[in-house]
Amino acid sequence: MVLIRDAHETELELIRKQRVEAYDEHKNKISSNHWKGLRTAISSKADQENGAMIFVAELEGEIVGSIVLCPEKTDVYRGLVGSSDYPEIRMLAVDPHARGKGIAPLLIEECLRRSKARGCTHIGLHTAPFMETAMKLYQKLGFHHVPEHDFEPADDGVVVKAFRKAL
Repeated sequence: MVLIRDAHETELELIRKQRVEAYDEHKNKISSNHWKGLRTAISSKADQENGAMIFVAELEGEIVGSIVLCPEKTDVYRGLVGSSDYPEIRMLAVDPHARGKGIAPLLIEECLRRSKARGCTHIGLHTAPFMETAMKLYQKLGFHHVPEHDFEPADDGVVVKAFRKAL
């Protein structure tokens, strides 16, 4: 059984390393400059800024995935998009060996539940087209593209797309 819980401070290094391993499959789909920026972002301490919450998925005593929930009014992309009036999901990662077990939807559901409990009416996220599986999952879960919040972080033609879901 998968347990979704708050991450512990002592687990953050492992979580960041696991994120890089999970995203590694995308590095040959994008420019080296884009990969460098993405890798820096997902392994940085940005997941602890501005009241962000980190949740992990634990299976048989091991962390097999994580997700970050940033509160509303947070400029999570450092001026590239601005802040939104709703919380934002970031850095969803599932260990490649644990995929196909429904872990990503469970992590997303925890973000939805926590946001709804705080009275939020929407939740958002950003993802790139090269993350095909993630895009399909978000759309299946009811997230809709919000093109006015798209941005191009590396000036390389890769547009990071914004999605939002009503809670």
